[in-house]
Amino acid sequence: MTALPEVFDAAVLADAESYDVVVVGFGIAGGCAALEAARAGARVLLLERAAVHGGTTCMAGGHFYLGGGTAVQEATGHRDSPQAMYDFLVSTSRDPDRAKIRAYCEGSVAHFDWLEALGFAFERSYFSGKAVIQPGTEGLMFTGNEKVWPHIAVTPPAPRGHKVPVPGDTQGAKLVMDLLRDRVEDIGIEVRYETGATNLVTDGDGAVVGLAWRRFQTTGLVRASAVVLAAGGFVMNPEMVAAHTPALGAKLFTLGSTHDDGLGIRLGASVGAALERMDEPFITAPFYPPSLLVKGLIVNKDGQRFVAEDSYHARTSYHVLRQRDSAAYLVVDSNHAERPAMPLVPFIDGWETVEEMAAGLGLPVDAFRSTLDRYNAHAARGEDPDFHKQPEWLAPQDSGPWAAYDLSLGKALYAGFTLGGISTTVDGQARRADGSAVRGLYAAGACASGIAQDGQGYCSGLQLGEGSFFGRRAGRHAATGA
Repeated sequence: MTALPEVFDAAVLADAESYDVVVVGFGIAGGCAALEAARAGARVLLLERAAVHGGTTCMAGGHFYLGGGTAVQEATGHRDSPQAMYDFLVSTSRDPDRAKIRAYCEGSVAHFDWLEALGFAFERSYFSGKAVIQPGTEGLMFTGNEKVWPHIAVTPPAPRGHKVPVPGDTQGAKLVMDLLRDRVEDIGIEVRYETGATNLVTDGDGAVVGLAWRRFQTTGLVRASAVVLAAGGFVMNPEMVAAHTPALGAKLFTLGSTHDDGLGIRLGASVGAALERMDEPFITAPFYPPSLLVKGLIVNKDGQRFVAEDSYHARTSYHVLRQRDSAAYLVVDSNHAERPAMPLVPFIDGWETVEEMAAGLGLPVDAFRSTLDRYNAHAARGEDPDFHKQPEWLAPQDSGPWAAYDLSLGKALYAGFTLGGISTTVDGQARRADGSAVRGLYAAGACASGIAQDGQGYCSGLQLGEGSFFGRRAGRHAATGA
């Protein structure tokens, strides 16, 4: 479904119940918005279509992208500053929203403290390996392209992937959501589960003054001074995906909950809010761990390298999908071949000679041999003049036999979600195409277009990090107007 919901006139609210702030969606952004609005003195109603809190947030491993000198960074000896964090995020953004990035970086340490005040502590420890997420409860690791050229030339790299103290790579964020639910209950916010917003209500000036809701067969209306949309992305809406992000098609596994159907985004658009970066998805198929594989080289069907292999996995995937037939192969020698811990990228075969490998992969043998020889010669000297791969991940691949893993779309298990959404100010106010605010309407989390703009510049932890951070700002501004 791509149709915009009907907008109701304020006259329908004559006998409606009234709240100061109504929040739509109880994931990380909505929960933080509701809590901060209530702490600012607002009477808050929180609507959630599911039977429980959490949404897609509860599927996440639990990374929060935070920096500027957090307690975990300090305890593990990693120097960072708001300016360094800002410089890095600006360098990775296609069209950086400098106001949002500045606010996020300068408020990152305080936000770290706010999260811990929910009732947990990030472990003061560091995971030095290259992985998608810490395998244990380590509190910090690199989760982006901080060490990848050209970003490493912009500012000294610092790890900013703060993981909640839950082992493993799934559902770590549920710990935070359970604590957030407890804080919401403690402060007395009314939460209505299995209740979804269906339409927005505006007055004669176009300001949002309430909404309509449905719970099974029951419907109703709520008057509100402000509505915060935090209802997720649109990865589970096939029509919207086809219209905006066709790359998230049948060959990919979609990462989202049932209710990531774009309704919040369509509600915003129905009252004139502009939508940004609707064509940009996050797509990835990590080939590591083990980190040993990172020392290999990735080639396309022409036998050419096209990306630094030590890139964050979504950056690598971003470039794979732009190769001919979206095909690519990871090549390693006998000293570096190892089965991936998460076999999303399948092993193809092994070969005794480079010529046999080229034939087996369907690569032009002369071009592939030239690529391999050039890589090996430079790797032996600890350098990569072509893609600036860092020395710690360089090693000659010259000890046969050789093996290859298939990074091609349709072979590797790619997964993804949407990044586009409602255009917002730094305080979460929904904006029209001309930049003016839609009075009374806010958006946060996957409903909103944020700092994370595409897979090439994404860092693990930005969804939870900026969802919670800007959710808080939206809640406070919705409650107080400041």
